[in-house]
Amino acid sequence: MPSRACLARTRLSRPFIEGGNPATECNRLVDAGRRQFLRGGIVATAGAAAATVVGSGQAQAQRAMALVEYPANRLANIADLAVNGPMEIAYPDADSPGILLKLGQAVEGGVGPDGDIVVFSVLCPHRGWMMSYNAGDKTLNCPGHHSRFDCEAGGRQIRGHATQNLPQCKLRVDDKGDIYAQGVDGLLYGRLSTVLA
Repeated sequence: MPSRACLARTRLSRPFIEGGNPATECNRLVDAGRRQFLRGGIVATAGAAAATVVGSGQAQAQRAMALVEYPANRLANIADLAVNGPMEIAYPDADSPGILLKLGQAVEGGVGPDGDIVVFSVLCPHRGWMMSYNAGDKTLNCPGHHSRFDCEAGGRQIRGHATQNLPQCKLRVDDKGDIYAQGVDGLLYGRLSTVLA
């Protein structure tokens, strides 16, 4: 049985053909509404599934494109490093300040005998502020808008306005203990692309 509200709307919105039944008309409207709702749900579900497939494919493609092979550059020797003692570096050029860290335990992207040596850009990916290293919790911190990045977790953003993690250098250590940077995973702040101009 159609509701009173449906019957009232039907009477007000449509003149009935002589002998028409308001209850039948109301049921027809409800059925049409259900079909439209279901059709919309199916389209929305299909669209969401397609966006998920395309989005994950794009994320993988962006991650693959993000790692650019720059020329190898010697940064330091393992003997020059102290655990949790930051060393300033510039890579891939003088306009790209970074920090070389020996964190004291194996970490994501770490190299060396202990898997604990990493390099990150110190330009905040949000607005390019120069960040400082906090040895207490092993984070890089932006003084501008207070973004924080975890150096033990591959430069992952912990909080703040930034919308991406820190660019991390791809490193290798040779048999003499020399540490070489040979690529950057991520877009350096101020660059329009991941290649040197």
